[in-house]
Amino acid sequence: MAGKKPVKLHNRSDKPDNVVLRQHETERQCEAVQRELPAFMRGFFSYLRGNVLPLTRLSYLTDIRFFCQYLIDETDLTQAKDTAKIKLAEFQEIQAVDVNIFIDYCRSYTREKDDVEVLYENGSRTLARKKSSLSVLFKQLYRDGLLEKNITDGFDPIRVPKAAEREIKALQDDEVMIMLDAVSTGAHLTDKERQFWEKTKKRDKAILILFLTYGLRLFELQQLNVSSFNFQRGEFKIYRKRDKEAVMPLNRSVTEVITDYIENERADDESLDELHQDALFLSLQGKRMTERAIRDLVKKYTSIGLATSRKGGYSPHKLRATAATSLIGRGNSIFDVQALLDHEQITTTQLYANHRMDVKRDLVKDMEWELERKGED
Repeated sequence: MAGKKPVKLHNRSDKPDNVVLRQHETERQCEAVQRELPAFMRGFFSYLRGNVLPLTRLSYLTDIRFFCQYLIDETDLTQAKDTAKIKLAEFQEIQAVDVNIFIDYCRSYTREKDDVEVLYENGSRTLARKKSSLSVLFKQLYRDGLLEKNITDGFDPIRVPKAAEREIKALQDDEVMIMLDAVSTGAHLTDKERQFWEKTKKRDKAILILFLTYGLRLFELQQLNVSSFNFQRGEFKIYRKRDKEAVMPLNRSVTEVITDYIENERADDESLDELHQDALFLSLQGKRMTERAIRDLVKKYTSIGLATSRKGGYSPHKLRATAATSLIGRGNSIFDVQALLDHEQITTTQLYANHRMDVKRDLVKDMEWELERKGED
């Protein structure tokens, strides 16, 4: 954000500075969006602050800001020219049908950006989130006595595929080995990619091994510090959703790749800005890697394992799925895997237990109709 003041941290909590700063930045983004929304929503802002996670809160606020801008640009439901100027009396006239029309609008719409018309297409999961954001808003305004009736019962249902209906996307063991061979040897990389690989191969391998071993979420890995690791005790600490702290055991493979990276490739602290001195994974510019950079790295190497284009590579979340299916495929208890991956519900872990691509392959291996037909000729 242009012109924002630098933050001087006075941290007396047990959390690392980078975790505290990340939470603060999310809070600051939430407050910036709130300033663009009508003042009569103050009670709703307070409700969100006390009841939902910061990133979820930011998503809700962003959805509601978009709805308010839609009211200005696409309807005659408000006379305001600015989202913060929308009046409570105008909101009181909004009916369920107006929200349903908005959700339908969100399926496909255009926006002009830098002299280009951008077409946005949203699937059922995104539409369901926007509906949820508005449902929470209108229910809270009703509870606060600002609206005379709760219109959310009239919101149209949105069919979202159940988790069990979605095909789990994960690497197979042979694809994992191809990917790890690529990051170890530089195989299948372009000439330009190899130039960067020469400088970051130990870092890249450590990132992939951590994802594959523990099924870490992207933000959990991105926030890791050198001080997160206690090699003498064979463990490291991560910060999960809902501010939960977890201690993870180190195995030999992880210990080897992390220490190899720290000792033989990572920049010395003396050459780094104070803000990034403890960051585990650094960019070539000596700064903590961004989530986007890590995501691009994973897509590159998974695309090699999958033998597809770079665009067709998998996200870090698919490596989380890979860890889950691999652990269960090795005979581990789904309850133990649930604890390792921090699934709130065992049903989530059960989905990975049900995904057994090797079983499907075994079933069809002996059903070679065309080969059998040719063999009979």
